Amino acid sequence: MERLQKFMARAGVTSRRRAEEMIREGRVKVNDEIIQEMGCKVDPDTDVVMVDNRPISLNKEKVYILLNKPSKVVTTLHDPQKRVKVTDFLKDVTTRVYPVGRLDYLTEGLLLLTNDGELAFRLTHPKFKVPKTYLAKVKNHITEEALNRLRKGVMLEDGKTMPAFVKKRKLAQGFTLLELTIREGRNRQVRRMCEAVGYPVVALKRISFGPLSLGDMESGQYRFLTEKEIKSLKKACQFH
Repeated sequence: MERLQKFMARAGVTSRRRAEEMIREGRVKVNDEIIQEMGCKVDPDTDVVMVDNRPISLNKEKVYILLNKPSKVVTTLHDPQKRVKVTDFLKDVTTRVYPVGRLDYLTEGLLLLTNDGELAFRLTHPKFKVPKTYLAKVKNHITEEALNRLRKGVMLEDGKTMPAFVKKRKLAQGFTLLELTIREGRNRQVRRMCEAVGYPVVALKRISFGPLSLGDMESGQYRFLTEKEIKSLKKACQFH
């Protein structure tokens, strides 16, 4: 027996966190009974689990993909505004995968997609502190005082951020290029941190996630992870 949300994640439906939201929304049935409270356990061999009236089962083949997400692309799998989605770039991928965390509409760079719900949960949970590194182009020449505030943690409306690694990569007329490494996954966190210290972001790109780096991949290009990369990802979030 295992918790319903964990079973949904292992079946590749979505991340464990999102599975909990779907349960609360009344979209999940177990043996034809709607489940809306946490704590329900299922037997994968005998119970019939349905999400949005579709039966789900364990998909034994796990898929791990690295995509260089372009700007002006959404990471959601369903968009009422009919904008370009990250999955639109996965032309030859037949297995249903979903993003590990999110990059906002205008942010580009390294995005992981998988049907391994347990790994996705661990990679995005702040408990495991998996580092994510960004290049942020901010307005004006940033001061040392502002850099130190970012390094020590910035108070946002949802609480103080964890200390970040921050360094200046380049100074040019009217802007500074920063390299920032954070170990949380709050919504639009880097943008909000920089704005909080008075230096709004004008361009943002994620260049690494845990042990993985974007390298010289072109915008919109994707590739499958190697076995070595998968093992290193699992090690980074203590998933054995």
